[in-house]
Amino acid sequence: MSRAAVTSRLIGLLLLAGGHPSTGFAQDALQPYQLVRSLQLIQDRIAVGDHAALPMQAKLLEMADARLRAADAEDYKDPKNFRALLVYGMSGGNPVTVEVATSRATTDPQSLVIAKGVIDYLTGRPGEAIEALRPIDPMALPPDLGAFLALVKGSLLAGDQPAAALRLLDEARLLGPGTLVEEAALRRSVGISVAQGDAARFALASTQYVERYLHSPYASQFADSFVSGVIALHMSISQDKLGDITSMMDSEREKVIYLRIARRAAIDGLNDLSAFASARAEQGRDGNTNQDDPRALLYASLSTVTSGTIEDVRAKLGKIDRSRLSEGDRALLDAAQAIAGEVVAPPAAVPEERPAPVAAEQPPVPEIATAQGADDSGLPPVEGAISDQPAVTAASNGPAAKAAVAAASGDVATAAPASAPSPAAEPTDPTDAAMTRTRRQLDLIDQMLGAAPK
Repeated sequence: MSRAAVTSRLIGLLLLAGGHPSTGFAQDALQPYQLVRSLQLIQDRIAVGDHAALPMQAKLLEMADARLRAADAEDYKDPKNFRALLVYGMSGGNPVTVEVATSRATTDPQSLVIAKGVIDYLTGRPGEAIEALRPIDPMALPPDLGAFLALVKGSLLAGDQPAAALRLLDEARLLGPGTLVEEAALRRSVGISVAQGDAARFALASTQYVERYLHSPYASQFADSFVSGVIALHMSISQDKLGDITSMMDSEREKVIYLRIARRAAIDGLNDLSAFASARAEQGRDGNTNQDDPRALLYASLSTVTSGTIEDVRAKLGKIDRSRLSEGDRALLDAAQAIAGEVVAPPAAVPEERPAPVAAEQPPVPEIATAQGADDSGLPPVEGAISDQPAVTAASNGPAAKAAVAAASGDVATAAPASAPSPAAEPTDPTDAAMTRTRRQLDLIDQMLGAAPK
């Protein structure tokens, strides 16, 4: 039976089971490997942007878990069913199910070694997992299992052996083209390339990801790594190459990416990059400019706040509508205005007589409470990626500038008042709560797919 036929049959069974108290009928009607194969197909659809398949993924995980737990030793004599158990574990499945099923299975010694490594990986023992899986060559395994194993091994070795990790991630992509495995492997390759300082590999992996998986539910994690990579590798990536990559995005995503790059570059003092990204964000596409976006105007002004045209910059800053900025960007605006004010302020007159010492009165500092590690730009959030809290170099040594820039960059130790708000509570709106639960499940599955256990 073809994979597409299995999926069609499964969907029919699920619809039939939906009218019954349980899904036992559908679970018993399919072999474990058929359920897991269908789970893979659903996840592959999700990877390319079919978010409507997310509820089906949750149902399939539940059904596969029950079927794999119920399978007996006779079921696992079929190599396809035992491989399915391992793939299920590496697809976001329950590690307890994998361990229980393995304990009753009779299979070949290599498969049992792989099972041990997978269980170690799923239960947070990366050192033991690496040792168990080290001699296993993913390329010598059936592609469905080899792809997942290469992804797991590559993720486990990313910190200590990045070059070996990249080779394994390439193998994962070769064995699982067009799948969630390839999406995860490409996304991890972007981050490892940044850590390696490999601009060419970073640009290639980013291009391939945008071409194939821009609409994945994990694309926000790619965006976070991409922005951080552009900042870290700005000396090695040309503006033309950056423009080639972003031109493959839709106009709204391209604008947000450039706004985020401009913001990070402005805070890090990368004036040329900030000016370029701000201009691209303002320019828009197909004649739809974003010149009325106050964020683009703010970030462009930050890159020239100490230039010879400071009066022009001050005038631009004064025209920005504060009500359309996030709290963090209002702090950046205050920082820019404070710096610009000190640049043009006349030097203090030298006193004729030495006065008695008095306590220095500091200029007022905007009070901004910013949660540590939060992205306070108001731009679309990203999950599970590099922190958007770069170091800040004040353009001026004035006290107002230092304090305001500290507030804008999230330095709560020096800028936040004692009454800083606590982290946001769980959403009370049912729709928001459901979206939050879905995102958490996606993050958990993504970690199982190859994020090294913490």
